[in-house]
Amino acid sequence: MRILMLAQFYPPMIGGEERHVQDLAIHLVRRGHEVAVATIWHQDLPEFELDHGVRVHRIHGTTQRAEWLYTESARRHAPPLPDLELMMELRRVVQQERPQIVHAHNWLVHSFLPLKTFTHAKLVVTLHDYSLICAKKSMMRHSRLCSGPGPLKCASCVLEHYGTVKGIPTLLGMTAMGALERAAVDMFIAVSQATALGNGLEERNLPYQIIPNFVPDTATIDDEQIAALSQLPKGDFLLFVGDLSRRKGIHILLDAYEGLRHAPPLVLIGRRLSETPTEFPPNMIVVDQLPHRAVMHAWQQCKIALIPSIWHEPFGIVALEAMAAGRPVIASRMGGLAEVIEDGVSGLLVPAGDPNALRNAMQYLLENPRLGDEMGSAAERRALEFNANVVVPRIEHIYEKLLESEQVKSPIPALADEGYVHIGQS
Repeated sequence: MRILMLAQFYPPMIGGEERHVQDLAIHLVRRGHEVAVATIWHQDLPEFELDHGVRVHRIHGTTQRAEWLYTESARRHAPPLPDLELMMELRRVVQQERPQIVHAHNWLVHSFLPLKTFTHAKLVVTLHDYSLICAKKSMMRHSRLCSGPGPLKCASCVLEHYGTVKGIPTLLGMTAMGALERAAVDMFIAVSQATALGNGLEERNLPYQIIPNFVPDTATIDDEQIAALSQLPKGDFLLFVGDLSRRKGIHILLDAYEGLRHAPPLVLIGRRLSETPTEFPPNMIVVDQLPHRAVMHAWQQCKIALIPSIWHEPFGIVALEAMAAGRPVIASRMGGLAEVIEDGVSGLLVPAGDPNALRNAMQYLLENPRLGDEMGSAAERRALEFNANVVVPRIEHIYEKLLESEQVKSPIPALADEGYVHIGQS
């Protein structure tokens, strides 16, 4: 098959979604498919490169040139509405790659939707967040869980989050393009039941299947990554990996850790944001970033993995990575985390936003190391269910079933638009 992935970011841009796209593309190449990726160009990155057989096209967009739109980081996000320049570049990539399957992973799909009418490619969208229904993608309002969308509520929330200049176009674009996306997509993939429910897939009777993220094959690390690990404590330590943000529960974790008795060092690995505390207690070690392979080795060295998120994590890939390393996980009973971690077996689930419950769970495992070891072993066995050789064939099967619905021709301009096929819901 000829497959084109659409992703606003791609490594070396880091993040769970970016790694998923890269890992999926590489595994599909290994399985004999022709795979290309279209992603947004960022400074100092090549416009085209080969990544383990994956053809990576970095394309330019008009929105990304407006630097004043992006204040949090150097990342140039895809807009929630079509960008004419991105559309033209995507058309060029489509004509060059001739995909049978276009597999999108975020709002970059909105710049492809106007082109779908002129192609014979089937469109698959993986939902890694709540972007089909929430302009902030998080279903969070005033740092709390949102009960659901509403015109006035969404408008005030978006204006508060993005400001007037960005907020109004974002909300209008997401609303209009979300309707077009729901009509054009041949199959949605939700990474968890929580993600499917949060995006209203079943409620709207949309074609979808639930297929989780996966852990790729392990890989060795080089000397530079080994040197990065020297920042970690030599003995036992607790480990948090993720953005140092309120949504990830960093303030809950700091509160819980402060009252922990006989606490080993706490290591925080992640991006600092504007809301990240500027000072940390002496027994905490903050590492801004580590190469992903080094992070995987850090999981193997830690005592307990901590994931205190206060939002509905769509999946929680860090939990799965910690489990694959044989670590017990203490996490919030939220979203996809509750679907991956077996409470009392492979880890402990605690109420979100409750520092006392989190502290008690940490203290319990620290005082019962044998139980922690048993949970770590169970976690490692559980992670095998999310191995690449289990998950990737399920995605491949979706492609095959879509292509069986009709004979797919080369993607040349066509007059007839295509409908979408219900394969069955999970």
